[in-house]
Amino acid sequence: MKIDLDSLTPKQIVEQLDKYIVGQEKAKKAVAIALRNRTRRQRLSEEMRDEVAPKNIIMIGPTGVGKTEIARRLSRLCGAPLVKVEATKYTEVGYVGRDVESMIRDLVAVAVSMVKTELQEQVREEAEKRAEEALLDLLLPGIGKSPAASRGPGAPSPVLQPAAVHGEAVASPAQPAASSSTREKFREKLRAGELDEKTVEVNVTSSQFPAIEIFSGTSLEEMDVNIGNLGSIFGGRKKRKKTTVSRARDILLDEEMDKLIDMERVSEQAVRRAEQMGIVFIDELDKIASRQNVSGVDVSREGVQRDILPIVEGSKVHTRYGMVDTSHILFIAAGAFHMSKPSDLIPELQGRFPLRVELNALTSEDFVKILTQPRNALIKQYVELLRTENVELVFEESAISRIAEIASDVNSRTENIGARRLHTIMESLLEEVSFTATDIQGQRVTITENYVDERLKDIVEDQDLSRFIL
Repeated sequence: MKIDLDSLTPKQIVEQLDKYIVGQEKAKKAVAIALRNRTRRQRLSEEMRDEVAPKNIIMIGPTGVGKTEIARRLSRLCGAPLVKVEATKYTEVGYVGRDVESMIRDLVAVAVSMVKTELQEQVREEAEKRAEEALLDLLLPGIGKSPAASRGPGAPSPVLQPAAVHGEAVASPAQPAASSSTREKFREKLRAGELDEKTVEVNVTSSQFPAIEIFSGTSLEEMDVNIGNLGSIFGGRKKRKKTTVSRARDILLDEEMDKLIDMERVSEQAVRRAEQMGIVFIDELDKIASRQNVSGVDVSREGVQRDILPIVEGSKVHTRYGMVDTSHILFIAAGAFHMSKPSDLIPELQGRFPLRVELNALTSEDFVKILTQPRNALIKQYVELLRTENVELVFEESAISRIAEIASDVNSRTENIGARRLHTIMESLLEEVSFTATDIQGQRVTITENYVDERLKDIVEDQDLSRFIL
């Protein structure tokens, strides 16, 4: 569910995140305030607005505690363009890999998609009318059009023979009233869905492009090439395609909406929205932190940090939609920082992330909430999955508590992977039920504490086995 960001207070943002993420109140509050400040800044005078810089955030915490989930839910929640990237996929200039500026290009692409969708909704009604007329033209070639419109000036009047479509007579130009009546009858059938399975031929644009080899480290934007412009040279040709009326309606609707939308206006609005409201979530930031007194690969890590620095500080990035100023884009970074510390980042980059929020490790009580409370809670997922096989799955409270205890215990004895441990435990616990679900249709399966102990006994007792299986 996407909600207008202007109408969301920090408290409401936290409430929305609470539906999917257990605990981590500090991180939720920090993110909520940062999001709300984006809206507050837009209400300032133009002079003051340019002076207010975003307060970038670093979220610090072990894996599986909700850092990435916060980013995922934010992207679905807010009306601002948001892109999530992995710091590890970028490399220092001169190495093979994506350049850091591509995160801004991805952000603008998201903004373009958002703006285009919004404008499409505004013209949808008109586009539907045009698509309907185009579809009727396909079903009834020449019917409903004036003779003068269907021939050039000075051309002799064509002689059209009556045709039969679905057993109904298609009138000649000498019968305009009958033609109009036939077209209206077909319009009624079309709207009622009676013609959805009929086959028609439509013109579709071929989107096949030739393979283009680009030198490593060079992007289309840097070459000043827009792939859309290549369509008229290599692809973009119209070709006839047979399809059903229902599918043809979608194709024609998309084409008509594209005709009604001014792409220059889309680009301008998208660039402005990315600059003023854009959010970039950089995950795995700790993986590019350069530890002291370590040589070798850390040289490249520090290089990535230096490449990211000007983008976070504010610079101009060239995209196919125009230049983008990154000065007011909000950056939210996250990392476990168990092998390194935020202080291992270069000082300039540290200074650009003034807010640091530590996420807490999950406890057994947190696991119980994660299993039951969120809208996408694991137990709810398994119950619904098995319900498709007509098997009723019921969990006793004591069983849920025992699952949470086992997850917490295994996390303490082996690698702490947070809530992700629950996925593995639940799969091991319900393996037999899932395997035999088709054989026990119509039955009720109750998961008790004893059942949990019996299924997971070997894994819990054997530390070596739990290390590999869990």
